Amino acid sequence: MPVSSPSTRGKLFAHQASLPKLPVPTLQETCATYLRSVRPLVDDAAFAKTTAAVQEFLKPGGKGEELQKRLIERDNSVSTSWLIDWWNSYAYMGYRDPVVVWVNYFFTFVDYKKYLNKPALRAAEMITGAFEFRRQIVTEELEPDMARGSPLCSHQYKFLFNSTRIPKIPEDVTRNSDPNTNNHVIVMRHNKFFVLDVVVNGRQLSTAELEKQLLKIYELAGTSKDIAVGALTTQDRDSWAKIRDQMVSSPVNKASLDKIETAAFVVCLDDTKPVTYEQRSKSCWVGDGKNRFFDKSFQFIVFDNGVAGFNGEHSMMDATPLNRMCDFVLEGLAKGTISHGVPPSSGASLAAPEKLTFEVSAPLASEIAIAEKKFEELVGRHELTVVVFDGYGKNAIKKFGCSPDAYAQMAIQLAYYKTYGVCRPTYESAQTKKYAYGRTETGRSVSVESVAWVKAMQDSDLSVREKGELGRAAIASQSSYMAKAVDGKGVDRHLLGLRLLIKEGEEKPSIFTDPSYSLSCHWNLSTSQISSEYYNGYGWGEVVSDGYGCAYMVNNDVLQFNLVSQKLNNEEMRYHLLEALREMKVVFQATAPPPKAKL
Repeated sequence: MPVSSPSTRGKLFAHQASLPKLPVPTLQETCATYLRSVRPLVDDAAFAKTTAAVQEFLKPGGKGEELQKRLIERDNSVSTSWLIDWWNSYAYMGYRDPVVVWVNYFFTFVDYKKYLNKPALRAAEMITGAFEFRRQIVTEELEPDMARGSPLCSHQYKFLFNSTRIPKIPEDVTRNSDPNTNNHVIVMRHNKFFVLDVVVNGRQLSTAELEKQLLKIYELAGTSKDIAVGALTTQDRDSWAKIRDQMVSSPVNKASLDKIETAAFVVCLDDTKPVTYEQRSKSCWVGDGKNRFFDKSFQFIVFDNGVAGFNGEHSMMDATPLNRMCDFVLEGLAKGTISHGVPPSSGASLAAPEKLTFEVSAPLASEIAIAEKKFEELVGRHELTVVVFDGYGKNAIKKFGCSPDAYAQMAIQLAYYKTYGVCRPTYESAQTKKYAYGRTETGRSVSVESVAWVKAMQDSDLSVREKGELGRAAIASQSSYMAKAVDGKGVDRHLLGLRLLIKEGEEKPSIFTDPSYSLSCHWNLSTSQISSEYYNGYGWGEVVSDGYGCAYMVNNDVLQFNLVSQKLNNEEMRYHLLEALREMKVVFQATAPPPKAKL
């Protein structure tokens, strides 16, 4: 890999040592916020019980104080974050269900005519763009993410390239490989794995050369399909861990897995031609479960008609670093700012990409068949629905004087209320990367104000202005909670930390046994926003069996939602989201503040 000049080296991690640690909120502020978040979800009797449990937890010299003391001691004993190791284990590495559907997420990319029916060209250009982003990470000349002019934690970028989740019992591990010595990508076609060297004899191949190599892969792959070794990555983690341990007893299999695990990333060349939003999204989310290796940090996916997208593994990175990488690549390609290199004048031919081989015993073939069957059953239980609203977008919402994110959250709340006649716990991801090793905190979207507003929107006796004012109060409440969450002062991570410090044999405080606790974090709506003008899809699966995964984008002139559930009421939710956004425009436009005078 090229090295940077001394003037640019170190930008990416320059601020790491000066970032503050994730705070430990006080018991009082967490409990007060917790009660406010529970109030709209339960009746008076249940809330009285919850209030009593919280008061008991807050008693001087009580269990709450003891657990808080232990948490502060833990915080003082670590140089990173009191939460990071717990969170990576609890939320990801110790998670034993399949990563496909519930952990991995996807983006689908906007089309360009130049790529129509030219998948090799599109794949080659994305590889070139991704390697430029990788170069900037390796040389550390990439600027850190920023928020309000302040740098954010860059730790997650260490897991973006040449990184793989390895199945282990009792919990998985991450394998990072040296990007200076591992300059290959794995290309999959018809369930076959090919090694594409991007750097040959110290020189990075041009985009034109990469395209030729990819065309060779299409030719080498032929029309027949290999047994789908990649399907094993769709299994539950314990089963996959046992299978992998058996596989690596074969030197051939061990060497092939090593090539996959050390690769910069994976490119999946699918033989399908998705067209509709649902077809694209489902293909990038799960595909057929065979022409994939879901344990890689990310996979680019390119279809025979030139449509493309992405699948990301979530364990060591949240979506923001990979979103930045994809946006960098897509914007750079669209605007012509990424160099495609020049093939050498000698015209020397390159060796054909190597096809990896696997020794597939009868027992291993049986395990692959089991994985395929389980995958089909799992995906078959699900429904994915894309909701595209092109009536207006972020530009108009700002003119209404509203936060675009909070506005989208209220649209989700109103649609859910229209569908079910009740408001239920809603998770919104809030990043805490202003702190060292920060990941996420929960934004609890349901508030007393949001419930009052959704009910008002269904009340024909209230005026447009009254509805607008109640809506603005709901948006203000949502924005206020998200600001707390970004500051590390939501309730869910703090309460998790306190709960994890209860020792074996100790009685669990009533705040955690109270039904309101489990109810209030049973996420019937799991939501998050990633927005890009270069995407036309983004999503993941639900987190509870009676809930929805609801990813959304708030682009300049379009709002888009991706609904995934175990065949609940997706179509009704789609209808009500579109209806909610039309109705909201009326009430928020009517109560919009006057435009600021231009000086």
